[in-house]
Amino acid sequence: MALYWCTECIPLAVTGLLPVILFPMMGVLESGEVCMQYLKDSNMLFIGGMLVAISVEHWNLHRRIALQVLLLVGVKPSLLMIGFMSTTAFLSMWISNSASTAMMLPIANAVLQQLCDTEANAEQRDYNRTAAKDGQENQAFEMSDTKENCDGIPEAERRRLSREQRYKNLKKGMSLSVCYAASIGGTATLTGTTPNVILKGQIDDLFPDNGGIINFASWFGFSFPNMVLMLALSWLWLQFMFLGFNFKETFGCGAHKQIDNEGYKVIQDEHRKLGRMSFPEGCVLAIFILLVLLWFTREPGFIPGWATVLFNKETTFVTDGTVAILMSGLFFCIPSNLPQCFGMSRNGAPAEAPNPLLTWDVVHEKMPWNVILLLGGGFALAHGSLKSGLSEWLGESLMPLQSIPPFAISILLSLLVAMFTECSSNTATTTLFLPILASMATAIKLHPLYIMLPCTIAASLAFMLPVATPPNAIAFAYGNLKVMDMAKAGFILNILGVLTINIAINTWGVVMFRLNTFPSWANATEAP
Repeated sequence: MALYWCTECIPLAVTGLLPVILFPMMGVLESGEVCMQYLKDSNMLFIGGMLVAISVEHWNLHRRIALQVLLLVGVKPSLLMIGFMSTTAFLSMWISNSASTAMMLPIANAVLQQLCDTEANAEQRDYNRTAAKDGQENQAFEMSDTKENCDGIPEAERRRLSREQRYKNLKKGMSLSVCYAASIGGTATLTGTTPNVILKGQIDDLFPDNGGIINFASWFGFSFPNMVLMLALSWLWLQFMFLGFNFKETFGCGAHKQIDNEGYKVIQDEHRKLGRMSFPEGCVLAIFILLVLLWFTREPGFIPGWATVLFNKETTFVTDGTVAILMSGLFFCIPSNLPQCFGMSRNGAPAEAPNPLLTWDVVHEKMPWNVILLLGGGFALAHGSLKSGLSEWLGESLMPLQSIPPFAISILLSLLVAMFTECSSNTATTTLFLPILASMATAIKLHPLYIMLPCTIAASLAFMLPVATPPNAIAFAYGNLKVMDMAKAGFILNILGVLTINIAINTWGVVMFRLNTFPSWANATEAP
């Protein structure tokens, strides 16, 4: 399965179905036990999260949010970059990384093109104004224009080439910033990207007595600060690489006010086209906000949550997956426009009932069903490894690692996963590595999350190659990038990302999850 997932000789989802065939035939697990792994609580959480994301995309709510943020930050080059990055990261926390990238790049391209055109027009007006002021058409300005620099290029041509090169670099930097922000933003929430859900599923399957250590609130508490830190470092690196640290230019100090106004007008026009927020947009936004609040307050950890008080007094009946399915189910019940009681159509017949906010046809078209099978295949593989004794054998084989300091193990494994995910799907990478990491942690008496958590986030650090992840491929096509542009920027970001994750896991991660102890629920002898 590892070989097939890495080479993709057959579709990833089909590889995920192999345990259904092979485990029963090899006498590892009964067929019924294998099949039960394909729709676990983690899969339901993924499906619920995707239904919310599909609704947000279907009613264009993500575009309204993006444009509203850009109206706040303005169009100064550096502020524009951080505006696009923060907006993309926020959207990627809730919708797919590919969708947020595909939506933001055309907006960025339109704004930059308008800024470039406006600056060119401003230079032309300065040229005409200077010529008219001297009273002789083009005479005074020709002296400076026809004067050649040391390279033999006229001054006017040199300014044009300089402007075009500057905006070409800005376009490259903006394209990379958007796709990188999408990958980074997906790490902040449990449903933001598939590897996060895989970690929760593997922890719950391999260590069933963990007490729900990974839920939406605990994941957000750890990963959101880490995401903000990674985003800031990425912005600084891309700023240095493509814009330099000339604050007068990049922050717009002393620049033409009209150029900024023209670029800002592009964003205003796009926002104006959306019109006022419609009834279905308002409903989707309300459900979305309510879902997030229910996730955060279900079991926050420092106080009893609503689920603990009402349902989970002795056993965990209600999980994040329960909440996700409950709220996403409302999309199929609430109408997409206000129904008219006793309304009549134009021909006098009773009016038809309005369509709901979400129809199954839309879900069927946009739901990544292949990922659900891939998730199930990973859970089945982990369960088979545990039951067959493979996990125990792997753990014993990795016992020599006990002599290496834990922080060194975490950094090395994170770098390994970050490099591996450049050539393989981040979902497949996480599925392959996590059961092995869990076995290693129990063998050397290390908290499983100490290495599983950083490696899961590192699986999203696919920054170097266009084929590494869909956002990279979209940005590569839009920004006229070369592979070397992405490789140079991505290599440093991979290193920064791994360091950031390991700083997080050794600071607030230790406090949140008590990573300096070996929990009783991780004891291999107690696992069923």
